[in-house]
Amino acid sequence: MGPVGERTVSQRWRPWLFVAPVLLSLAVVIGYPVVRAIWMSFQKDAGLNEATGMFEEGGPAGFDNYSHWLLQQCPLPGGGTETCPTGNLGSQFWVAVGITLLFAVVTVTLEASIGLGMAMVMGKTFKGRALLRASVLIPWAIPTAVTARLWEFMFQYDGVVNRVLGTHILWQQDAWPSRFAVIIADVWKTTPFMALLILAGLQVIPADVYEAAKVDGASAWQRFTQITMPLLKPALLVAVLFRTMDALRLYDLPAIMTQGNSATRTVSILVVDQLRQGSTDNSASALSVLTFLLIFAVAFVLVKVLGANAVATQEEQRKAH
Repeated sequence: MGPVGERTVSQRWRPWLFVAPVLLSLAVVIGYPVVRAIWMSFQKDAGLNEATGMFEEGGPAGFDNYSHWLLQQCPLPGGGTETCPTGNLGSQFWVAVGITLLFAVVTVTLEASIGLGMAMVMGKTFKGRALLRASVLIPWAIPTAVTARLWEFMFQYDGVVNRVLGTHILWQQDAWPSRFAVIIADVWKTTPFMALLILAGLQVIPADVYEAAKVDGASAWQRFTQITMPLLKPALLVAVLFRTMDALRLYDLPAIMTQGNSATRTVSILVVDQLRQGSTDNSASALSVLTFLLIFAVAFVLVKVLGANAVATQEEQRKAH
């Protein structure tokens, strides 16, 4: 019994030995920066006190950094706070949140819809299918900085887009045109990623299910709505979840295409703008924590809502079989 018991204990701890290096690496690479950012978010920014003319090292700030962003409260030289004036980054938090959510909702919706159509085409059997699949992935494979610079040239005042449309739109300066430009570039780049994930879900649907539906006289639309979509739903929900979390961190496209102007300033761009002001690391850390909480909250809701729907769909499929 002794050797058997020892082998059992060894087998029990063996998986932990394999994952221990990964867990330690994550603790160093991810865990420490997160804890450090949270600690810094509760500290005052070091700088010159305008009331005394003395340099202050900072110190505990309580929730002042969070009220600066959430309540748009800016500190006064003599103490106390006031509503942040227009143009101050502290007054831009909720605007940036709205722009971030706008980009996420619109781009994910378009990418899921277009990606579904692309996946349906790539899932068909025809000559040259492999070449089509490879060519479709090219926009996704191009580095984002290159994509942003490409679309920046196209959306210039004398660029290709205005020449083709016969218009004189300031795509990189005006509010809504610049937002549309970023959305178009993001959809062009990331739709192949969505199509690839959806195509993987299509590949696991048995072909005999469609054949049986054809024998029963089901039309193409009925096969799509009654077979394809229900069986594809779990994979589609996973694709939407991954893409939504990525869209909420959008930075590089608007930062390069429109230089992060106020109309396209996402929360990630707001963090960088705050850091560029100098001696504002602690308030920027609070903004980073708020960004993390925003992404976590959206992901939690999506997992709860979409995950429950996916489980219900799988239960329905098992009952049908």
